[in-house]
Amino acid sequence: MGAARHQPAHPPVPHAVGRRPDCCQPQARAGSMRIALCSSFVPFVNGGYRNIVEWLEAALIETGHEVERVYLPEVDAPDILFRQMAAFRFIDLSAADRIICFRPQAHLIPHPNKIVWFIHHLRGFYDLWDNPMYRGFPDDAKHRGIRDALRAADTAALEEARHVFANSRVVSERLSRFNGIDSEPLFPPVHRPERFRFRSMNDEIVCICRLEHHKRQHLLVEALKHCRSGVRLRLCGTSAGSGYSSAVAQMANDWGVAERLAIDERWITEDEKADRLADCLAAAYLPVDEDSYGYPTLEAAHAGKPVLTASDAGGVLEFVTDGINGLVAEPDAVAVARAMDQLFEDRAATRRLGEAATARIAEMNISWSHVLERLLA
Repeated sequence: MGAARHQPAHPPVPHAVGRRPDCCQPQARAGSMRIALCSSFVPFVNGGYRNIVEWLEAALIETGHEVERVYLPEVDAPDILFRQMAAFRFIDLSAADRIICFRPQAHLIPHPNKIVWFIHHLRGFYDLWDNPMYRGFPDDAKHRGIRDALRAADTAALEEARHVFANSRVVSERLSRFNGIDSEPLFPPVHRPERFRFRSMNDEIVCICRLEHHKRQHLLVEALKHCRSGVRLRLCGTSAGSGYSSAVAQMANDWGVAERLAIDERWITEDEKADRLADCLAAAYLPVDEDSYGYPTLEAAHAGKPVLTASDAGGVLEFVTDGINGLVAEPDAVAVARAMDQLFEDRAATRRLGEAATARIAEMNISWSHVLERLLA
């Protein structure tokens, strides 16, 4: 599929598509609205991108709004990308008073009262274009054409929105740099944060997220072989079937640290997650240039536990400040090991970091009341 086959670059994006005459527009009932939450999903792959939709749905229903969730499957394979995008342009949600769009390419859905809470681009065509490992396709004329057409379509659709929010300052900056779109950072809270609490501090650092190469659990395992303390590591999550989790387990065997590593290769329940965080020493979250602070960071903070992260972790650094409410290490095994030992050996300091992490939530005004105030303004 060459770029020339996709001219025009994207379907037309007139504001009138799917709009009823003004006299027929659905009217918000007193104090409430009909709101459609629109996102894409990768079949059989879970993650935070689903949580932000479903937790917002719960918050809206609790405040009396009528909510419909709209998911369309999408994968970022270049040869079928534009056919998937066209499907979004034909969605008619005129029965809704307002739509809120999240994961790409949901922002292509037309509506006269469209709000975008943007969580990331299709990053292989944007900020990860120059990284072959994460781009996943050649840097050639065909794919550059697809890239340029995609960016033009995204920009046109985002310009339709009444307001664009971003889930972090990192994503807000990307929107400005690549699309010329101004956006307001709006930090996503967790659902029912009271589930998380501090109970004790054992010897484990826990990492609760998808087991994927870009989440860098392998770096934590490699760091174990350099640790001088008795610190232990627990990894919780599943992968997309790439064999990464098996490779991580093999690394632990090869480096002689398997007895200090536990891998729960599944989606642990929310109750299990709360228990792990209540009793762990600290949490770790070391993604490569993450879009936001990530739910693992926020969940740990609600439990009074600091997060160990890396200096190139992207949006995580909007929440974690080294030595204040967590530790930020250079992304190499020796530096990460040094931070793990520090958390293990100075538990009084680790506890203070955890208390400061909890306080950081209020400092950043991360709450559902603030989210609803902005999205419904």
